[in-house]
Amino acid sequence: MNSKAADRIATGVFVAIAITIVTILAGLFFYIFVNGFKHISLEFLTSPSSNVRAGGGIRDQLFNSFYILFITMLITVPIGIGGGVYMAEYAKPGKVTDLIRTCIEVLSSLPSIVIGMFGLLIFVNTTGWGYTILGGALALTIFNLPTMVRTTEDAIRAVPRDLKEASLALGVTHWHTIKTIILPAAFPSVLTGAILAAGRVFGEAAALLFTAGLSTPRLDYTNWNPFSEQSPLNIFRPAETLAVHIWSVNTQGLIPDVNEVASGSSAVLVLSVLIFNLLARWIGSLIHKRATATK
Repeated sequence: MNSKAADRIATGVFVAIAITIVTILAGLFFYIFVNGFKHISLEFLTSPSSNVRAGGGIRDQLFNSFYILFITMLITVPIGIGGGVYMAEYAKPGKVTDLIRTCIEVLSSLPSIVIGMFGLLIFVNTTGWGYTILGGALALTIFNLPTMVRTTEDAIRAVPRDLKEASLALGVTHWHTIKTIILPAAFPSVLTGAILAAGRVFGEAAALLFTAGLSTPRLDYTNWNPFSEQSPLNIFRPAETLAVHIWSVNTQGLIPDVNEVASGSSAVLVLSVLIFNLLARWIGSLIHKRATATK
């Protein structure tokens, strides 16, 4: 077989793989949207859920999903970027660094149910908090930290060394070089890691079952006091997310319209992830252009 024939065969194989992946993804989206969009309405999005009666909505679950996402990323992103900067710029080759890297890899391979059980032991029972938004966010932080650390480390290592050396040659300190040169250049890849971590938060159910709970108290959305039991901003209240709600409705639901609620909730969840990713990309591109003075 000559090289041109081998090249054509390899090209055909890769194109077929790409078409297969796109077809599977498009088919999955089509199935979810076709079965779910017809059940989505303003009332469905703005009314509370019901455990017995038909016609319940997903207002609280949708808010809980975004709120837990916000709290989780508020904790995960700074720690993950800091860990990635340390591994890429400060950690010296040796047994300690190898041990840290091994721990990160082991942590990234843990099943989410194990993280949930650990969160139940520490953030629910040991602390005495019970099922809380904060406990769920901390469990998801453990779940997502390896992704952020490895993504940030790889992004920093991918920045051309000439940029760093030129900055240091001008007498700029190491930290100022990282802050003003390396991190802005690595920002697009770091943003990709943050979006991947956020997507896992949106779709995670197992870890939140044991930390954030399966219920949501009656909320007053006019009460913005974070210390009030009825405030949606209270981080020490239980919070059923949209992914957990879909699992709960399909496995334990007693309502007559189980299929309608599950299908509508699934469509809203997928649509929320898509919108979040697009907005994050757009905002990230604006920040990157502003930080690097590129057009």
